[in-house]
Amino acid sequence: MTLKQAKDVLKLEAEGILKLCERIDTNFARLVDMVYQSRGRVIIAGIGKSGIIGRKIVATLNSTGTRSIFLHPVEAMHGDLGMVSGDDIFIALSNNGETDELNILLPSIRNVGCPIVAFTGNLHSSLARESDLVIDVGVDSEACPLNMAPTASTTAQLAMGDALAVVLIDRRKFTASDFQKFHPGGSLGKRLSYNVEDIMLTGEAVPWVYEDTAIETALTILDQKRLGVVIILNAADELTGIITDGDVRRLVVKNAPIHNQPTADLMIRGPKTVTPKTPLYDALHIMETHQITVLPVLERDGKVAGILHLHDILGKGSVKFSES
Repeated sequence: MTLKQAKDVLKLEAEGILKLCERIDTNFARLVDMVYQSRGRVIIAGIGKSGIIGRKIVATLNSTGTRSIFLHPVEAMHGDLGMVSGDDIFIALSNNGETDELNILLPSIRNVGCPIVAFTGNLHSSLARESDLVIDVGVDSEACPLNMAPTASTTAQLAMGDALAVVLIDRRKFTASDFQKFHPGGSLGKRLSYNVEDIMLTGEAVPWVYEDTAIETALTILDQKRLGVVIILNAADELTGIITDGDVRRLVVKNAPIHNQPTADLMIRGPKTVTPKTPLYDALHIMETHQITVLPVLERDGKVAGILHLHDILGKGSVKFSES
């Protein structure tokens, strides 16, 4: 019985979020435009459970490049309203749209000149009528068997807030490098504060062959090392090119003759590279800019020192940082 009830709650909340897809409309696109073009901040307000959700949305927006603050409606009426300016965008969270402590604040927000946006499940509520823009976050019912405790409704508010943040990530072209600026103490931030030499693969882990090696041998190494690339060296052990699994796929699709040919005839010359002392922050930026996942690491004399994979930057590889 316990497990069934738990599953029913999860299904009900999941269905509530999925139904938001049917309700989302041009108002959401207008909100994204408003926030993106705003010179101010996003001010989010709510009472009770909606207030807690509001704080979470603020945290997500701030960490992804959209300046935001949470404003408690009661505290706002006792002086905190001074933090709101006409350049800001005010988002009010209330499922039924009739939260007195929140609605009594709206005329003051209007006087400041700040546009008002409602996240509500009641499109005919006082909050909806007083708002410039209404985002429908309504659910059919709460997951609570009494249909009273905010459960599905707060999940819907949070999901819509996540949707806003993620769309703004794309609109702002916010990158993992930007994320690091706001998360210097997080795991990704820690990784990006290191240099390439701290996590690059070296020695036998590096897939390489000489220019005159048959392509069949290069493909075997490509498969064995599972890094998606083979580095090609000349007789002086200097990097001259690479072959990626993507290059191989494209050659096969084109029915290009590849068998019994030296790798030099099929490799891509002049690949992007980094040095051991390159900051991971810069290496990740190169990967993002050029849509690549692997970078050869070269010493100043052109010799290969190792190879850097995106997965190791993001912490998915077996390489760990030294704490020294």
